[in-house]
Amino acid sequence: MKHPVAVSITTLSIAPVLFGAMLATGACSKPAPATQPGAAASSSHALTAPPAPPAQPQPVPGVARKVSENNDLYEFDYAYPAAAGAIPALRDQLDKDLIEKKQGLVKEASDDRKEAKANDYPFHAHSLSLDWKVVTDLPGWLSLSTIVGSYSGGAHPNYVYDTVLWDKAAGQRRGVADLFTSKAALSQAIRQPFCAELNRQRAKKRGEAVPANSDSEFDACIDPVGETVILGSAGKQGFDRIGVLVAPYDAGPYAEGSYEVTVPVTSAVLAAVKPEYRAAFRTR
Repeated sequence: MKHPVAVSITTLSIAPVLFGAMLATGACSKPAPATQPGAAASSSHALTAPPAPPAQPQPVPGVARKVSENNDLYEFDYAYPAAAGAIPALRDQLDKDLIEKKQGLVKEASDDRKEAKANDYPFHAHSLSLDWKVVTDLPGWLSLSTIVGSYSGGAHPNYVYDTVLWDKAAGQRRGVADLFTSKAALSQAIRQPFCAELNRQRAKKRGEAVPANSDSEFDACIDPVGETVILGSAGKQGFDRIGVLVAPYDAGPYAEGSYEVTVPVTSAVLAAVKPEYRAAFRTR
């Protein structure tokens, strides 16, 4: 599952359109038949069909947002897609996160520049970037992920991953592990296929297989739930795959970069899902 100057903010919105309709018939032209003894008298009023119900308003397309700032002190980039902007509560959370992330970056960079000046060493502008991407957008759920890239004057920039899993019905963000009976249950359900795929990718990067009996920390399998776990969907009917995003240093040296491992939702995974969330999953 893969993704990864002036201020610019891009927005797009379209208003919904509502249609209504009414259908009526004219009065009957023929005389009413004779009334039978004991029967109710027929009405001479025109028959009018009830008005058709109004069409349901179409969902309002969301508003994507992108902010980019670049100056001598810092470089800041933050973006989220229209699918997130279409959910007011999620949009507000991301807008708040944008402000807080920028304020933290500015403070950190300002403090570092003062230290550099006081101690006579060169200052390098700091940077922070987040670009939220849609992993999958289901009727009841929105799954996002991003690379959080940062640089604070060290030997090289660094990056980690983050995810948002939005429960549309409840109107709130949930942790992926919250949908399972426990983190341990989720880890056990996906650990074997995860470790096999991780070692396959390690061997491809290193040009040789991972030694079976190695005691190196970069050869050992890691706990997949200790990394950034995202839920995805190939069939678009429910969550049918699980992604594990492994940041540099967690499964290999920095030079190897990150690892992105995808495993299918199996019966073992489904057994670890809390009953109230099982309808959101599909096995493959």
